[in-house]
Amino acid sequence: MDLSYGAEIESFREEVRKFLAANWPLQGEEAGRSREEQTRLFRERAIAEGYLCRNVPRKYGGSEQPADPLRAQVIREEFTAAHAPMEPRGIGTMMLVPTLLERGEEWQKEKFVGPTIRGEITWCQGYSEPGSGSDLASLKTRGELVGDDWVINGQKIWTSGAMEADYMFCLVRTEPEAPKHAGISYLLIDMKSPGIDVRPLRQMTGSSEFNEVFLTDVHTPRDWIVGKRGEGWLVSRTTLKHERNSIGAAAQSLGLLEGLVDLAKERRLGGRPAIEDPGIRRALVEIEGYVRAHQYSGYLQMTKGLKGEDAGIIQLMNKLNSTNIGHRVAHLAMEILGDEGLRAPSSRGLGLSAAGTSTESWIAQYMASLGIAIAGGTANIQRNVIAERGLGLPRDSAANRSK
Repeated sequence: MDLSYGAEIESFREEVRKFLAANWPLQGEEAGRSREEQTRLFRERAIAEGYLCRNVPRKYGGSEQPADPLRAQVIREEFTAAHAPMEPRGIGTMMLVPTLLERGEEWQKEKFVGPTIRGEITWCQGYSEPGSGSDLASLKTRGELVGDDWVINGQKIWTSGAMEADYMFCLVRTEPEAPKHAGISYLLIDMKSPGIDVRPLRQMTGSSEFNEVFLTDVHTPRDWIVGKRGEGWLVSRTTLKHERNSIGAAAQSLGLLEGLVDLAKERRLGGRPAIEDPGIRRALVEIEGYVRAHQYSGYLQMTKGLKGEDAGIIQLMNKLNSTNIGHRVAHLAMEILGDEGLRAPSSRGLGLSAAGTSTESWIAQYMASLGIAIAGGTANIQRNVIAERGLGLPRDSAANRSK
């Protein structure tokens, strides 16, 4: 197996390094500006050089570069090593922007894509409902076209970031007489609209990034619909594809493994570092095996993409692999922490991205690992997707999918 990038890509890597050395961190008077302003300036320069927002056309604020998985990977590696800002992380950038580029009207791209990738506006996702569970298509939030507006009534739940979001992309039932998958539309909603009530949900991690959202006679313009009326389910699958890809990235698994190894080196069991315990070492090696398999699966998918080939069933497994690895890491971390792991999480609510070896960050990681099995589609739904779409197995006869 040849894992080298080749002379051309390594030359590109040097270009990226030179750009980073000259531009991050900012120097001179610019270094005295706020962190937010420094980040904005850097991103503008990185976009102008073609390093960020590569898949976004220039007319919408991106750098419009040809699809090149190897160059994109090099950029991620070098920006990460330099601790330089990438595109704003968030639901809008990771999920809505690709959906609009693929499915949106021209005016929607012009209005929303640029401000979103620049971090000027933020989004939340109005999918889940209290009564729908994993059967998202059974949602009951209604949208009725009255004059030039959609009038929306219903409730959404587990809505990440709704308290701060400027807009929501939302699944709404607009065709009540149609079969459940065919009666849904994909609407965009201004979160400052009258009739929206956002209530935070306190999680066991101590954080409150999830919310429930009540919509009472909320108006949104009739052309704030992505795709055709009643075809929101097809549009939503585009969004979910990008969400699962972001959750299932191997880089996250590698980061968790590195943090776990650091924890094992720092904490002591029986008077010696935990990493010297044979049982802990065996478990670490087993987890690393899963992580490396996940990583090399990513390499294989990248190679397939470079050749213009379909990666097949393997690409359906990314999110599930990432979830399973997160569970294994969290359980071993709790074993290393021992009695300390029984402490309540901090009220600050650290989550999956909390790096380091602090007890509270790993307690939060353990608790959040349970939720990540639900985000972006439950683990069992992912198994169904793999079985049905990847292996061609028959659908579950007990699931009435036509209603």
